Amino acid sequence: MEELIKADLYRYFGRSDRKTFFKGLQVPGFRYSYILRKCARYKKFSIAGMFYRMLLKHYKFKYGFQIPIATKIGRGLFLGHFGQIVINGRVVIGENCNLEHGVTIGQTNRGRQKGCPVIGNNVWIGTGSVLVGNIRIGDNVLIAPNSYINSDIPANSLVVNNRSLEIIPRANAVEGYVNNPVK
Repeated sequence: MEELIKADLYRYFGRSDRKTFFKGLQVPGFRYSYILRKCARYKKFSIAGMFYRMLLKHYKFKYGFQIPIATKIGRGLFLGHFGQIVINGRVVIGENCNLEHGVTIGQTNRGRQKGCPVIGNNVWIGTGSVLVGNIRIGDNVLIAPNSYINSDIPANSLVVNNRSLEIIPRANAVEGYVNNPVK
């Protein structure tokens, strides 16, 4: 197995052996990330490339994931629950990122925040969160569910977005949320 796929599998089960791989293919989040990684590996018009792209399109509609092949995603991607995850193809995501259902990570088309987010390592993004614009999310950040983020978030932070954006410095912000991080 390739390194990225092994790292993704490790995030789900804490190991990445052959037996665990077949178990992992039964988990929608891992199955989708596996096919996404395979699409990125093979050329578009090779037989394997066309096969994996066809599978990706099928699972895109079945699970509700819209993650383009061009998206730069580090090792250890964890898609916690399937359904309605939308990511722009220009987004950059670091290692050990957790994405819960209903997450949107997209671009802003005008203004001073024009562009797409860059997300650091060990980031947990809660259900229903939206991250837009040319922003930087630091390492070890927990973004609480239903947060709207359009500004930079420093490393080691807990982000709560009730009426206004509240950033709470916390060294262990993702402890207990980012499980089985790859090293």
